[in-house]
Amino acid sequence: MTKKEAAPSTSRLVDVVLDEASIAHRGADVEHERRIAIFDLLEANTFAPAGADGGNYRLRLAVQENRLVFDISSDEGARQSTHILSLTPLKRVIRDYFVVCESYYQAIRSATPSQIEAIDMGRRGLHDEGSQLLRERLEGKIALDHDTARRLFTLICALHIKV
Repeated sequence: MTKKEAAPSTSRLVDVVLDEASIAHRGADVEHERRIAIFDLLEANTFAPAGADGGNYRLRLAVQENRLVFDISSDEGARQSTHILSLTPLKRVIRDYFVVCESYYQAIRSATPSQIEAIDMGRRGLHDEGSQLLRERLEGKIALDHDTARRLFTLICALHIKV
């Protein structure tokens, strides 16, 4: 293995389910982003619950009473842990992210390439900010790599679209 190659993770997600009661269905663009995020997340991720010995995990994400709920079970379905986080620290980033996403979706229909690129840079910056905040909030509970946190942030936005 060369220095540039990462060692394969022994702790990963093999299934992600979004709580249907938490999802606000909203347009083809958002549904498409959600499907891509789940697909990409399952293709490559690092997801290591604290205290676990490694392995494959199933995750159910939900929003309940303004809290983000991570229900984690083993690949075989045995319940591992539940982590509940306040969404308050993420609200501003989620709201800003949706405003920029709406601008982006409108821009790709009529704006110039340079305008689209500028909006997309802002969108990616907010996405990075949200994923970093998520990693900080999960510190000591669940270890995530950068790409896993980004994809989870996308799914959290899909759940929390009513902000």
